Amino acid sequence: MQATNRRIKKVSNKLELINAQAFIDNKSRQSKVAAGRFNFSFKLGGVLAVAMLMTGCNPTEATQSGASDKQNISLLNVSYDVSRDFYKDYNPLFTSIYQGQYPNSNVDIQQSHGGASKQALSVANGLQADVVTLNQESDMNMLVEKGLVKVDWREAFPDNAVPYSTTMILLVRSGNPKNIKDWADLARADVDVVMPNPKTSGTARYAFLGAYGSGLHQFKESVTQPQKTDAFMKKVLANVVTYDNGARAATTSFTQRGLGDVLITTENEAHLVATQHAKGKVDIVYPSYSITIHNPVAIVSSVTEKKGSTTAATAYLKTLWDKPAQELMAKMYLRPSNKEVLAAHTGTLKDIQTFEPVAVFGDWDSIMETFFVDGGRFDQLARVK
Repeated sequence: MQATNRRIKKVSNKLELINAQAFIDNKSRQSKVAAGRFNFSFKLGGVLAVAMLMTGCNPTEATQSGASDKQNISLLNVSYDVSRDFYKDYNPLFTSIYQGQYPNSNVDIQQSHGGASKQALSVANGLQADVVTLNQESDMNMLVEKGLVKVDWREAFPDNAVPYSTTMILLVRSGNPKNIKDWADLARADVDVVMPNPKTSGTARYAFLGAYGSGLHQFKESVTQPQKTDAFMKKVLANVVTYDNGARAATTSFTQRGLGDVLITTENEAHLVATQHAKGKVDIVYPSYSITIHNPVAIVSSVTEKKGSTTAATAYLKTLWDKPAQELMAKMYLRPSNKEVLAAHTGTLKDIQTFEPVAVFGDWDSIMETFFVDGGRFDQLARVK
């Protein structure tokens, strides 16, 4: 394989699942001192196809033997921007579990991260992902329409194929000098806001919808009659100083470039920044009312069936529901679907009032059509300064 491939380090063939928790605890301790992880990225593109050519592998050969599928794993996980920290730690955890089941197996897992919708579009345009781990159902629906992901992807795994969720919160400067306490403060004339671009980032759409939903809640309005909410959102969007392509780029603008007084971001990203990447320089603010973000996963069957990697891809995603992986999610400030694990982490994952986007705004096709198409409500509100 080329030097650009990341080879997941082999662990002892005798490693058993009972050691997985110890592995997680060790990774958690390591992550707290790994400040350099902020700029961690995987450079991917067409690396899988090139690697197969260089090694002389024929993707059809893998389909000829189930044993080959289990012994030699090469997977590409195409994911959204701020999931990189979790999957960086999850991949070796999965490797340890998988190699415990299949001794002498070779495991090579690669990552691609960026704005969620741009990532989904890359897969639709030919990026050979084995699995997609996204943060918005509409992007998954687009891959279904393209024939890349099966229609019944929700039934393939528990919890409608959502291993964890998160929510939108606020990140402010240390000491909270602007005294920002809730969404309403983002409309003040003295507050500069940083968020990603809703046209390219799923996280940004949740940022917009979180603020919009809070307006509907505060003013007791509906999506069809949102006069006060629209006026509120015009003020918020007028305060946005930059629309970055993805959530991690927005974090960089806020923490390294020094832009803005407040960053609208996901709960897990906010905690990682506050505890690792910009420790002592930022504070976390939980709004009184926010949005629930579901993070669906799926197998890109059009790729795995040709490549012969369906068994491995299924194992990779299924292991997300194992308790060690769920514990890792909680320690990375994601809200695991396992309620018992979630309850054990209420100290860091606060119990706040949230709303389901589809319950407030309709299904995702309606959400996209109403708010995020060219000329939609986001464009209408954002252009008014």
